[in-house]
Amino acid sequence: MRAEQWTGVVTHHGEGPGWDPNTGQLRIVDLLAGDLLTFGVLGTGANGPDAYERWHLGTVAAAWRPRRSGGVVAAVERGFVLVAEDGTVTPGDELWSDPTVRMNDGACDPAGNFYCGSMAYDTRPGAGSVHRLTPDGATSVVHTGVTISNGLAWAPNGGFAYYVDTPTGTVARITADPSTGRFSTPEPWVTIDPDDGSPDGLTLDAEGGVWVALWGGSAVRRYAADGTLDEVVEVNARQVSACSFGGDGYRRLFITTSRQDLADGDDPAAGAVYTVDPGIAGLAPLPYAG
Repeated sequence: MRAEQWTGVVTHHGEGPGWDPNTGQLRIVDLLAGDLLTFGVLGTGANGPDAYERWHLGTVAAAWRPRRSGGVVAAVERGFVLVAEDGTVTPGDELWSDPTVRMNDGACDPAGNFYCGSMAYDTRPGAGSVHRLTPDGATSVVHTGVTISNGLAWAPNGGFAYYVDTPTGTVARITADPSTGRFSTPEPWVTIDPDDGSPDGLTLDAEGGVWVALWGGSAVRRYAADGTLDEVVEVNARQVSACSFGGDGYRRLFITTSRQDLADGDDPAAGAVYTVDPGIAGLAPLPYAG
């Protein structure tokens, strides 16, 4: 299976694709530019790939999720913000002062808490943590000692989540304490050969499959619920960063790519958004309840 290029090169470091059910639009982040991009409604005159709006959230825009009340929640360099439907940004508290560490990727759990993990700009081992934002605005650290905190997605029943700390080369399973949000020790579920790329962002489908973007691997892989590899989506860019379902019935997989650390002219389509109809429906994103 091969993904088609859906946009031009619209990001330097594209990440965090997701469908906003409140507006029926795809949103992604241009992480190191600090921007949230919202594409036009599919199937209208404002054609999705050709019309998008760019909102600046801060120095970094790491991850986002829709809010039940409208607008979105997002993680910026060192904390969380709320973004209204008109793009107005309401910042939260700075969660740490170290300028060498930034937020990277996150997701919501079924209870409506928003989690985002961090990493050092120089990717030094163990500098990252996972932070939780509850619906009432309280924050806490729920996991520590990670290097590049990346993909996170809860099973629909909320009993466990899939989680990636990229240098481990694994997709792990964790549980979270329902009262504190604290993660259990990650248990490796799937290990990826370094020659095939490094696990990055991930998403789930309606059949229990896990779709994992492979940074440096020019691909997204689907692993069945039992951990067996049963599909590969080829992407015409090496640094594949994340993927998510959207569109009618959540039947299209959208894929972000990155130009980070690439020279001009190298991997010319990197930074574009790709898409494919994999023949399996995805799931609506779990929203933030605050």
